[in-house]
This record gives sequence, C-alpha cells and structure tokens, in this order.
Amino acid sequence: MSKNLIRVGARALIVFLAGALAATTLPLQAQPGKASTPRAEPLVVGFVYVTPVGDAGWTYQHDLGRRALERSLGARVKTLAVESVPEGADAERVMRDLVGQGAKLVVATSFGYLEPALRVAADHPEVRFEHAGGYKTAPNLGTYDARYYEARWLGGYLAGRISRSGIAGYVAAFPVPEVVQGINAFALGMRAANPRAQVRVIWLDTWFDPAKERAAAQTLVDRGADVLTNHSASPAVAQAAQANFAERRVRLVGYTSDMRAFAPDAQAAAIVHQWGGFYTQVATDVLERRWKPAPVWGGIASGMVDLTAVDPRLPADVRNDVAARRRAIAGGAFKPFAAPLVDNTGQRRLMSGTLDDAAIRTMDWLVEGVVGQVPRR
Repeated sequence: MSKNLIRVGARALIVFLAGALAATTLPLQAQPGKASTPRAEPLVVGFVYVTPVGDAGWTYQHDLGRRALERSLGARVKTLAVESVPEGADAERVMRDLVGQGAKLVVATSFGYLEPALRVAADHPEVRFEHAGGYKTAPNLGTYDARYYEARWLGGYLAGRISRSGIAGYVAAFPVPEVVQGINAFALGMRAANPRAQVRVIWLDTWFDPAKERAAAQTLVDRGADVLTNHSASPAVAQAAQANFAERRVRLVGYTSDMRAFAPDAQAAAIVHQWGGFYTQVATDVLERRWKPAPVWGGIASGMVDLTAVDPRLPADVRNDVAARRRAIAGGAFKPFAAPLVDNTGQRRLMSGTLDDAAIRTMDWLVEGVVGQVPRR
C-alpha cells in the first residue's frame, strides 16, 4: 500500500469519527420541542377558607381573588383551596397539609386563623404566610387587611339619605375591632346625613349561620329598621331585605359582594371586597424573591374595597352626593373617624383631629347613635 493511500485512509477515518461524534451529540443539544434549561416549577399557593365558597360573601370574594391570581400568572402558579375550615385546631391541620402538598405560600383568610398560622409558620420557615387581619407577624408571616370602614361610612351616608324611619339594622358576627369599626363608620355616615339616625345592632357570635343571620335581620326590621346591612358571611340578610321590600320598602347596603342576585329590588348599593390585585402582587413577590412580612392595610384608593352597584333608580342628587364623598375619601381629603367623636354612653373619645391607625385597629367602643353594646369576650 502506498503512502498516499495510507494518508487518504487516515483522513477518511477522521472524517468518519467526527461525523459519528456529531451524530451522537447534536440531537442532545437541539432536540425539537425541548428547552435547554429545566422548566421552573409553579409556585403552589394554598388558601384556607372559613365558610363554603358559595355564590356571594366573604369567602366568595377571596375565591374570586384566587381565580384572578390564576388568570394573571398562569402556569407560574398552582392554587389549592380548602373551604369550611373552623378556626382553631382544624385550621392548623389544614395548613400543615397544604405545606405537605408543596405550598410555598399559604393564605389564611379568617381572623381566627392567626395563632394556628403562626405555629405552622414557625415550623416551616421556607414557606410564606399571609393572614387576613390580625395583630401579630413573624419573619415569614405577614398580615393584610382593608379599610372596610371607608366604604362603610359611604354606605351609612347613603342609608341616611334614603331611610324614611332613620333606623338601620346591623347584623354583626363577632365583636372584633374590624366589625366594630364597620358599625361605627356606618353610624357616623348615617348621622352625617341625618343627625337623629340610629343604628341598631344584633350580634351573632358566628361568621356563618344563614338561619341565624336571617332571623336577626327580620328582628331588626320588626324593630323599625328600613335599611339593613351586615358583617356576616352569607346572603341571608340580603334575602331578608328582599323579602321585606314589597310591603315595608326595606333597602339593603350589601356587604362583601354585590348582592343584587339575592336582593334585586332591595339593594341600594354594595360594599365589595376585591382581592385579585393583592394576591397577584404577593405571589409575584414570592416568585421574584422580594416578599417581606409587611402589614398591608388598603382602602378605596388601593382598590381593596369600594362602594359599588349604586342603584341607578335612586335620585341623581343622592348618587352624585355619594360619589363626591367617595372621591374625598379616596383622595384623603376626608377621614371617616374625625373629631368630634362621642361614644354611645356620652363619653368624649376624640375632640380634635382624627383617630390614628393604632386607635382604629383596637376599637372596642360604639359611637353615639348606635343602639347596642360591644360584648366582652
């Protein structure tokens, strides 16, 4: 064999080996339909609800927020939700189970979940927790709340403008500061429209009991109320207002949700909670590693709460007046808890300025014009 043939054979062998090597490596680098880096796992977000989701109310609004989160972030998140979880040991068990299912963000949506959430958070520092309301935080647990009282004042003002009897009935769940704030703001708004107005309160000692809510509402109507509102979780108060509309012209200021489906004639307006924007922001912060346990307390300006669905059949001057006062609250020109503030025993609570956030957050007294007491627990 000549030297030239040997050289040609060597070159052919090199070309062959190079081609074989390329054939084994190129498909691994550029296989169709496969990414060059592993796909990130979605953030699992667990939600704990104190009542059934239903078609309206507190939990329904939180679930609308969960659904908005899913629409906004798509494949970046996966949500889990457990409804009808009692406050206490069951809540702790459910939160631990959500963490066991991979949740890295847990949203506890009821006031009584705070202590269970703090215990689970302490055992799982890698998980982030958000708790609706409350007065304690941890390095991995933040609280969020809305200034419901801003929209409550507007609802009370509207009630004062449309009530014939000057009496509103208020069905209230528990005597926690959030509920007391709402009663007081509603009464102050109502008396801004009618200085002789009264707000009569019945306490339920439960967040969700449709039969009890309906009975309380009917009792208030029988005691002279021609406007109803509530801080409870079912549509029962709305249904009671509707049932009394034809004969007694009872009107409703709905709470948590737009209640027109349950009180199409009776509802004058609704105080609506809106959580989608907040939940989307929190999940984004966790995904992008910038989440911090800062307390959040948003109001009308932030979009967390608003007075909506004002009945277009109401007189134009009433609707325009309410809209102007809404703008003043949203812009900070008007504060619902401004002096003078006197409680319903005649004690002077504030003679100048406005209540600060600390005083509002711990409110345990009722303003002048409220018929009732704050039960001591």
